[in-house]
Amino acid sequence: MSDSIDYGNKMHRAMRGLIAEVLTEVGERGLPGEHHFFVTFDTQNPDVEMADWLFDRYPEEMTIVIQHWFDGLVVGEDGFQITLNFGDSPEPLSIPFSAIRTFVDPSVEFGLRFETQDDQDEGDPEIVEIAELDLDTLEAEVPDVKSEPEKDDEPPQKEAEVVSLDSFRKP
Repeated sequence: MSDSIDYGNKMHRAMRGLIAEVLTEVGERGLPGEHHFFVTFDTQNPDVEMADWLFDRYPEEMTIVIQHWFDGLVVGEDGFQITLNFGDSPEPLSIPFSAIRTFVDPSVEFGLRFETQDDQDEGDPEIVEIAELDLDTLEAEVPDVKSEPEKDDEPPQKEAEVVSLDSFRKP
């Protein structure tokens, strides 16, 4: 038995449980209202599964936007799977919760950041103040979304958006 309670890891599990619960609801019912998510994850995590060409383009971290078009959102105990459209190419991703660095829902000014230390021990998770993340600049950096002409009975599909949050991190 340890001499101390590991609050940091307990907080990580609780916050990742919150993310799992939210994604499960979205997988079952879709995104309500104006909700959308920026999810930044560590592509070096051994349990991340993604196309080689995406890994080549994002060898350290990647930010996905879950908003207009996504498919196959399935949440498991250790992570989630989702298919996003990258330039008219649907690509499946498998992202373990342990790989998530930030989870932000700018529509309600909610965000979580999971800090890690150089020795790979996780630091304390923090609830991010949206003001810290200058969302106007972030959204301005998101590439223009191209929509495909669709049949009248289908909603327009938009490309997945990949953005870098590095410039918004605390030093």
